[in-house]
Amino acid sequence: MVDRTATAVVFEKPGVMSLRSVGLTEPADNDCVVEVLWSGISTGTERLLWDGRMPAFPGLEYPLVPGYESVGRVVEAGSSGLRKAGDLVFVPGSAGYTNVRGLFGASAESLVVGAERLIPIDESLGDQGILLALAATAHHAALRIGKHALPDLIIGHGVLGRLLARIVIALGGDAPTVWETNGSRHSGAAGYRVITPDSDQRKDYKVIADVSGDANILDSLIARLSPGGQVILAGFYHAPVNFSFPPAFQREVSFSIAAEWQKPDLESALGLVRDESLSLGGLITHHQSVRTAAPAYRMAFGDPDCLKMVLDWRCMH
Repeated sequence: MVDRTATAVVFEKPGVMSLRSVGLTEPADNDCVVEVLWSGISTGTERLLWDGRMPAFPGLEYPLVPGYESVGRVVEAGSSGLRKAGDLVFVPGSAGYTNVRGLFGASAESLVVGAERLIPIDESLGDQGILLALAATAHHAALRIGKHALPDLIIGHGVLGRLLARIVIALGGDAPTVWETNGSRHSGAAGYRVITPDSDQRKDYKVIADVSGDANILDSLIARLSPGGQVILAGFYHAPVNFSFPPAFQREVSFSIAAEWQKPDLESALGLVRDESLSLGGLITHHQSVRTAAPAYRMAFGDPDCLKMVLDWRCMH
């Protein structure tokens, strides 16, 4: 048996990243080996892992391989029959490492992944396939209450907020309003309007979805709800979420948390893409070779004009 290795992005500890060889587990019968073509950098959970603010999480231990937004090609299909060599697939993560943790483990040159976790995608998607994790997250959040109560106000116009607005429309909902305080992120709206909170006078929203991750935002949102209104917490909050009780009591507000997407969310989002109800265009703004991963991470985390950074791994094959 030959030891398997792959080059991977490794967070050695908070604030310290390397691009180095790691050990891969030997594939089991139901595993596939995937050569990664592209991976996305998450400015939410991945940034929390980077700067050490991620709350206690099962499996959280450094050094770790981050990433849950990869597209690659199956090079060994195993014996499950679920996938075949040559399939282009979306990979939501991998734990197939011998000497580092995989959290979430998809930012590596090659991955060992259970065949059932791989989602075949159309060749035409190319690097846009890395957006499927966020599309599934947005789909999960949009339907957190039900199709009868889609969000009519969305907080934040990053990639997740844009996908959420697009999915609300794709599911037949009215065009939502989106709040964004960063003026440079007001462009790119597709069939909905983006405004600053101060310019919005409405106080009768029925369902507000917050994707900002701001733990101190609830009081300002509660003030904009109609009686019986609902708030969906769809961001990831590293600090305690607080709100003043009396205004929430007076409006009889309900709170829902949109947790991690499930496979049916991803399949439904991919179905919307395939029938052209949902566009993934205009969301990837930056590309970098994985050989320059360190500056790519700095740009992804620090440049507000960078909506989504994609690392190109094709130079490694």
